[in-house]
Amino acid sequence: MKRIQKASKIVIAAALALGAGSAAVYADDAPNCQGLPTYTALKAALTAARGQSNGGFNLDMWGAVVNRDGQVCAVAFTGNDRGSEWPGSRIIAAQKAYTANAFSLPKLSLSTANLYAAVQPGGTLYGLQHSNPVDTGSAYRGPASRFGTANDPMLGSRVGGINVFGGGLALYAKGKILLGAIGVSGDTSCADHNISWRTRHALNLDFVPGGVGSDPARADNINYQGLVTVPSVANDFSHPICKIGGIDGVSAISAGLPVTQ
Repeated sequence: MKRIQKASKIVIAAALALGAGSAAVYADDAPNCQGLPTYTALKAALTAARGQSNGGFNLDMWGAVVNRDGQVCAVAFTGNDRGSEWPGSRIIAAQKAYTANAFSLPKLSLSTANLYAAVQPGGTLYGLQHSNPVDTGSAYRGPASRFGTANDPMLGSRVGGINVFGGGLALYAKGKILLGAIGVSGDTSCADHNISWRTRHALNLDFVPGGVGSDPARADNINYQGLVTVPSVANDFSHPICKIGGIDGVSAISAGLPVTQ
């Protein structure tokens, strides 16, 4: 009996030590958000971008920023409170940021809008949208009262998820240094892209090195199907026009977005 009790104590001690070691590992995994926008900067830039004509339904937005390791560094919204935006768009914004970071490189920026056509059945990246699943524990962690605040529960976590429509853009500092990405959600996917673009520009993190866009001055811009040459690389990485009532009120806005640096 004593031997059993002694063995149990050894097992418990080992488990506690392992747990402490694991906790130490996670504690050391604090996100490096150097060079990325703070909550205050993100909220201000996102709000200003949302206030412009973006070709959507003029809805309030969620925005999220991740670092190069995919960890969330900031989350914000533009409305009066967290219920002024689609609740589901908080996690979608984080997914878009994760995706744009995950599939951009120091010399090649891919916006989430660029991935749409390639992941359709028969596309060269079909199935990509099923990889890197969302960490639901991080995504839905509470309390909800902190959603979109300076201490949002997603901060520091890797929410993951792959999103393949407009709204996610890689963030490049001066010298074309890739720092992470931004994701924006809350309106049509095309409006999301335009708002994300304008937010990135306001944050001075659009020193984009290159991409698959049809306009070299906007290398990771959205390529609208029906408006790009077929065949072309831009068509291979294209996105549907988000028409409202059958009317295209967005493609001209996207074409006139600020040029990248």
